[in-house]
Amino acid sequence: MITLKAYKQTFESTLKNCISNSAPKSLHNPINYLLGLGGKRLRPILTLLSADIFGNNHSKAIHAALAVEIFHNFTLMHDDIMDSAPLRRGAATVHSKWNVNTAILSGDAMMIYAYQVLENYEGLLYRKLNRLFSKTAIDVCKGQQYDLDFETKSKVTKVDYLKMIRLKTAVLVGCSLKMGALIGGANKADSEDLYDFGVLLGTAFQIQDDYLDAYGNPESFGKQFAGDIIENKKTILYHQAMENGSSKEKAALSNWFSNQIKVKDIANKINAVKLLFDKTGSSDSSRALVSKYTEAAFDKLNSLDISTENKVLFKTFGTNLMERKF
Repeated sequence: MITLKAYKQTFESTLKNCISNSAPKSLHNPINYLLGLGGKRLRPILTLLSADIFGNNHSKAIHAALAVEIFHNFTLMHDDIMDSAPLRRGAATVHSKWNVNTAILSGDAMMIYAYQVLENYEGLLYRKLNRLFSKTAIDVCKGQQYDLDFETKSKVTKVDYLKMIRLKTAVLVGCSLKMGALIGGANKADSEDLYDFGVLLGTAFQIQDDYLDAYGNPESFGKQFAGDIIENKKTILYHQAMENGSSKEKAALSNWFSNQIKVKDIANKINAVKLLFDKTGSSDSSRALVSKYTEAAFDKLNSLDISTENKVLFKTFGTNLMERKF
């Protein structure tokens, strides 16, 4: 067993040579640019870790790790277009640096490359991995569509929102873990429990991401500060405020999220919305929700047929993830 840092280093060295630099460079340069911006690499690390824990062979899982990371970045490339986002990991998004058409086509190529690297597996294992990967890909698309729908839908519940982030974000974390477990030879029960662990941890991660969008350090967060507020995205902070706020506070929040604010008034909108989040207790209750889902994820580890030492490894990863130590 190696350290989480070592898993990341192993993956990074493989990723560098994964995407071709062949012609047309206008297709491949944006792909390598986005993949080269770094990131936590949490999904591939989880794939390698789970393969080692169940089969002591993380090297066999490197292609699955590449598949989930390339696919993840494909979704980011297209996501940024839909959100008109200017920044990704502190740098210009692909559509900003090049153009929208380039970002669409390079993103499409990334999705195909993700499936191609899975072809390194054969037989029943390949069929299991491909089936899981395809189901996850469709779920992520469903989640993204719900996210888009919610921007114009007048009534979206907290339950609706939690379903959306489960599909858009959390299932890929679960998929990453389950792929590694399948490659490592885990039984069906452990594979499913590990998938559930990943989904719960992924949900906690997204709620934490919602919180950091409004309250994190803009320099270290790597995205447009308060982008969710600017884009009227009804994240968990909005739903917690609407659930616990007074009638007056809920009316004020609804008004801020229903108007297209002029550029010069964006700072006022951000400050007013964050003040409402604080007054309604939304900021604190959202952080409590992160803890709730993280603990639920850790509870799932108890049923796994692995050593206590390996359970601690998964728990350490989850703790580091929530504390943004990657």
